Amino acid sequence: MATVVRMPSVLAGATEAAIASWLVSPGDTVTVGTPIAEIETEKALVEYAAEEAGVIGRLVLAVGDSGEIGDPIAVLVADGESDADIDTALGVAPAAVTPAAPAPPATPAQSNGHRSPPSASGPRTFASPLVRKLAGEKGIDVAGLTGTGPGGRVVRRDLERFLAARPASGGTAERRPVLPPDFPRAAPAAPAAATSVGTRLIPHTPMRRAIARRLTESKATVPHFYLTAECVVDDLLALREQVNAALADGASPVRVSVNDFVIMAAAAAFGDVPEANVTWSDEGLIARDTVDLSIAVATEGGLVTPVLRSVDGKRLSGIAREARDLAARARDKRLHVHELEGGAFSVSNLGMYGTLEFSAIINPPQSGILAVGAARPQPVVTDGALAIATVMRCTLSVDHRAIDGALAARWLAAFTTRLQHPLTTLI
Repeated sequence: MATVVRMPSVLAGATEAAIASWLVSPGDTVTVGTPIAEIETEKALVEYAAEEAGVIGRLVLAVGDSGEIGDPIAVLVADGESDADIDTALGVAPAAVTPAAPAPPATPAQSNGHRSPPSASGPRTFASPLVRKLAGEKGIDVAGLTGTGPGGRVVRRDLERFLAARPASGGTAERRPVLPPDFPRAAPAAPAAATSVGTRLIPHTPMRRAIARRLTESKATVPHFYLTAECVVDDLLALREQVNAALADGASPVRVSVNDFVIMAAAAAFGDVPEANVTWSDEGLIARDTVDLSIAVATEGGLVTPVLRSVDGKRLSGIAREARDLAARARDKRLHVHELEGGAFSVSNLGMYGTLEFSAIINPPQSGILAVGAARPQPVVTDGALAIATVMRCTLSVDHRAIDGALAARWLAAFTTRLQHPLTTLI
């Protein structure tokens, strides 16, 4: 019988995803492992492969449309199966047809599997179940929206554009759709956010909602404590110039940043204090044999933290190349799922913006995050004499369930030593 392909859970914690592109068309034959779609999650673009063999009978979601995890996105059919079999697999009841009133020809949206309850008046408006749910929560009649999906179907981006363009106050009242008595109703909508003249409401993106959810969870459930160190980085800056001059002569030149040295020093510190390379779980501490570090990348939609694997076994130039590749693909939303998961520790650097010092929020289930500020000249005392040195403040946020104060202080001291004597990380 026809097999329903459902929206996969491709990223831990994600509740919905969108079809970025279809790699197949109705009528195409697929086998297990055949890529069928690119699915966009809150932070990544994932290529999804078929888990069963068959023929693409129908694409349920259009490109750009969203669905909750587990929602139908396509249907596979076997030889001899028809649209009626596809409807049965999707749980869509056939429309009642009487001799006096034959059903009209199917529209392109209907033939693609998108059937919606008709309005009491006017032509039928096609929209995905998720769009109808979101529109109902905001008191918006989808019949008043202009659809840009296949066959004029209303997709999520149409609703978001309407919300963004809607005046903050005033305007005509929104018309609610007239639905059949047995049509599922959305839960009562929460009161709309208050706006005033001169303000406008910017709808939350899935990525922004994910960031809010994760950081609220972290601050509510992870007992943070903070340690700050001042690192003299004059030797590091001088060595960086020498390294970049040497790398410039290579066939594939790459420039090393201060942050690359920070990442390498953090990895070396875990080598010096391996007992700090742990994460918390309810069953026990999870000790890690390799140093996997997340790097915070600012993107247009929000913060993304791809993971650098086995940093303790990489050369400085390799760290630089891989970090730049991950950052570039993070901004283009081309990261793979495995590049966003795992890791015990993060590095977040705001020094390039002139920020002197800040405290970062831990990304669960990791145990810590290092917040790196700007390197600035300031007075220091060396061997009892006053001098001027370039100093960078680094603040360590720690999960107290996994790492105690003394252990965190030992790790931060090891990191400071490695950063102030950068040659020790290269030999």
